[in-house]
Formats: sequence, C-alpha cells, structure tokens
Amino acid sequence: MKTFVNIAAALLVAALAAVSCGGNGSGNTAGGGAATPAIEVDALLGGAADLLGKEVTVEGICTHICQHGGKKIFLMGTDDTQVIRIEAGDAIGAFDAGCVNNVVRVTGRLVEERIDEAYLEAWERRVAEATDKQHGTGEGGCTTEKQARGESQTASTAQRIADFRARIADRQAREGKAYLSFYHVAGESYEILK
Repeated sequence: MKTFVNIAAALLVAALAAVSCGGNGSGNTAGGGAATPAIEVDALLGGAADLLGKEVTVEGICTHICQHGGKKIFLMGTDDTQVIRIEAGDAIGAFDAGCVNNVVRVTGRLVEERIDEAYLEAWERRVAEATDKQHGTGEGGCTTEKQARGESQTASTAQRIADFRARIADRQAREGKAYLSFYHVAGESYEILK
C-alpha cells in the first residue's frame, strides 16, 4: 500500500511540476501579476528526488525569516513537519519582512544538501577547533532550521551529530543510501500573496 501511495504522490508531483515550471515574472514584490500554478510544500518534499535541479514554483505559509540579513525564509505545508527552506538568490537579494505569516510563492531551483559521514566528521572537527558557526538563537542553528530537518530543539551539538548518524544508519539499512537528503529552493523570484 505504501508503494502505491508513493507512486501516486510521485505522479501528482510530476504533473504539478509540468504545470508549474517556467518562471512567474512577478519579481520580488507582493501581489500583482498573473497567478502561476504552484506546487504545495508537501508535494514538493514528497517528490523532491525527481525534481532535483529543476525550476519549481512552490507556495506555502512563511513561518520564519532569517534575522541575519533576510536571506532565508521557511515555507510550511499542511503542518510543521512539512517545511522547506528558501534561500534568496542574487535577483532577490533579501526577503521582505512582510513575508512572515503570509502565503508566499517562490520560483527557483530545487537543491539537495546531503549529510553523510564526511559531513559529520568535518562538523566534529569544527566543533573541536571551536570554529563551528552559530546561527540564530539556539546552539548550532535556529529552531526553524532544526525543525525543517526533523531535529530535536534541545539537543546539544554532540547529540545532533549522534542523531544524524543513527538516521543515516537507518536509511542505509532501509534504502542502501549512506546519507540524509535535505532540500531547499535557491530562490530567483517571489511573491507575497494576500
């Protein structure tokens, strides 16, 4: 049954992607312009492997904007387990603070970030050398970034690394893949929908 649901979701995402590709021409401002069909956050995350590297248009509620220059926003789907990070490209520069608590439509390229053993070892070296960068208000990342990756909000850096190792081992046992995939959109344009 799970395989059937996965196939159905992949077909839905592929159909939505075919409709949504092609840029919205709305620039970086709120409102205005013709509506471009968009993929919902849940569908984008569910079919991310098939859309990797492609231009997508995604729409969701903006729950957070990075306070360090407004270069990142997070869009939520049906619930707070369905969250994708959007990074502002050169054409955007920085996101408007008005994005927060509004539906935002973003067009950009879907990018994969892999966390594997080499990534974790490099992270451990940075921590040991006290060069690990802090972001946001929590240790090792803002709470929204941790939420998007399914991480504990209260775990220490060492606990986070151990959890990633356990999750990688689980994925390798289930799928034969010795890494975790996290996706974000490299934003080229966006629109705040009222």
